Amino acid sequence: MKEELEYYIRHFASRFYIFLKWLVFSLLSGVLIGGAGTVFHYCMAWANHTRALYPFLIFLLPFAGLLIVGAYHVMHDEKDTGTNLVLAAIHSGKHIPLKMAPLIFISTVMTHLFGGSAGREGAALQLGGSIGNSLGRLLKFDEKDQHIMIMCGMSAAFSALFGTPMAASIFSMEVVSVGIMHYAALVPCVVASLTAKGIAAYFQVMPEQFLLSDLPEFTLSTGTVLAVLAVLCAGISTLFCVMLHNGEKLYKKYLPNPYHRIFVGGSIIVLLTLLVQNQDYNGAGMPVIARCFENDYVPYAFLMKMIFTAATLGAGFKGGEIVPSFVIGGSFGCLFGNFVGFSPALCTAAGMGAVFCGVTNCPITSLLICFELFGYAGMPYYLLSVALSYMLSGYYGLYHSQKIIYSKYKTEFINRKTHK
Repeated sequence: MKEELEYYIRHFASRFYIFLKWLVFSLLSGVLIGGAGTVFHYCMAWANHTRALYPFLIFLLPFAGLLIVGAYHVMHDEKDTGTNLVLAAIHSGKHIPLKMAPLIFISTVMTHLFGGSAGREGAALQLGGSIGNSLGRLLKFDEKDQHIMIMCGMSAAFSALFGTPMAASIFSMEVVSVGIMHYAALVPCVVASLTAKGIAAYFQVMPEQFLLSDLPEFTLSTGTVLAVLAVLCAGISTLFCVMLHNGEKLYKKYLPNPYHRIFVGGSIIVLLTLLVQNQDYNGAGMPVIARCFENDYVPYAFLMKMIFTAATLGAGFKGGEIVPSFVIGGSFGCLFGNFVGFSPALCTAAGMGAVFCGVTNCPITSLLICFELFGYAGMPYYLLSVALSYMLSGYYGLYHSQKIIYSKYKTEFINRKTHK
């Protein structure tokens, strides 16, 4: 009995030590990266506000691109693979250089200031992953603990920018390896995410929310309508991934010089902007989503956002793909809702969740982000749309380094990367 008691005490002490260790370091990660994310948020807000005041800045986009490529050349980081490097670091132990943080910070702000079509979360994941990895190395953590620090950093940055701590906590564990979850990182990611959210809230970074009410009752007929939308969104998410990856390949095939590539890409964005006669598809595109919830939509908005984003990121401008995926899903959902005569606001929300799931292969994160952005009232609709989109989007994804560990269709180990 005494030996058994000593055994339990010893093992409890060991677990408690691990808990204290991760509590301290995840709090540190949350504070540092939450602060960096807050600064990044305000810089991005300034960039978008300034471009709105001075629309002519769009004409400087090609030249801003030259500066971005030049900065990466000076820092000897021409082969930067962005978020793919962060995911690869968790898989294989590759080092994420700390210089990635200021480079992605400045280049993403420049991309938005001058009118490139990109999100901000790609920069957040790289910013958080870079700082988290550097913290782990500074603290002399072993390789496995460094992986957890990277996930901590990703969760903290995502939470600070989006104000969605539940989704942020799970996203970094779910996005790396589809089909399994790195539960060892759960407590560190949760603590870092909540801490970063608190830091951002203290400095009045308000989360984006579009809370829905007075939703139609979930029935066989309403569920069928949402199921059709989810099937279509799975196709839209696949098309978006194909456009992004093939756009990059085409740029590199015909314009191997990165300076030529980004200058031509910036010029294409300028011409597209002049063609549509507005700047709705430049920047991240959150105003487009807000208008969709008010049922003020353009039928082809989802397609234009896909083209603008593929042209921007394929050319070498910096930013993310997740907010554009929200814009694409939301505007397509609003179009679908008006076409079938069924709650455009609900279809906008469900479309955002479905396309986000289709491009990231993260169903749990997608469901949680729907709850945090739109409220719990539409739970059955979000659950159905996310599940169908996850299954039907196949093995496509935004990130080449993401691994599909288990099949989406069978209880089968496949361990393959997403389609390029």
